[in-house]
Amino acid sequence: MFTNEVLNTIKNRRSIRSFTGEQIKEAELQAILEAGRYAPSAGNQQLWHFTVIQNQEILSAISVSAKEVVAQLEHEHLQKMAKNAKFHIFYEAPTVILISGKEDGMVIEADCAAVTQNMLLAAESIGVGSCWIDFALFAFGGPKGMEYQQQLGVPAGYKPFHTVALGYKRVETLTAPVRNADVVNYIR
Repeated sequence: MFTNEVLNTIKNRRSIRSFTGEQIKEAELQAILEAGRYAPSAGNQQLWHFTVIQNQEILSAISVSAKEVVAQLEHEHLQKMAKNAKFHIFYEAPTVILISGKEDGMVIEADCAAVTQNMLLAAESIGVGSCWIDFALFAFGGPKGMEYQQQLGVPAGYKPFHTVALGYKRVETLTAPVRNADVVNYIR
């Protein structure tokens, strides 16, 4: 089978939920942000905005708010997570990037998803652990959502879509879960 550095990075990337707590280097952060800026976008509009959050008090407050909203949902698994006092939605990562998109952008959700994937792959390629976390969206959709958006400098008319937790991996994960092989249909 064909392989190269990019394909290996894709296959090796795993969601990391245990970080050392050490802050990532500024050069690493900038490389990850640049990878996000190079994501494809509909009509090359690039209608996204990134907010880098390294303030642990703010991250903890967002975690608490998201858990408060989720605790009210009628979804057993999510409620169980929300009611776990030890659960921090960002897994205490030292850096979190909030990816927001202009609400009236063409297929902006897809654009922001492409940004997120680029950031995850860039992080893996330089040895930074990452996790795509949408649990935070409950906080932005909750009673304190607009307050958080203003506090974080999310531009007016933009909506938070994804967050990426970043930090150094506490443990290396070596094996990929088995992938479904029967998900392709060929019409030739």
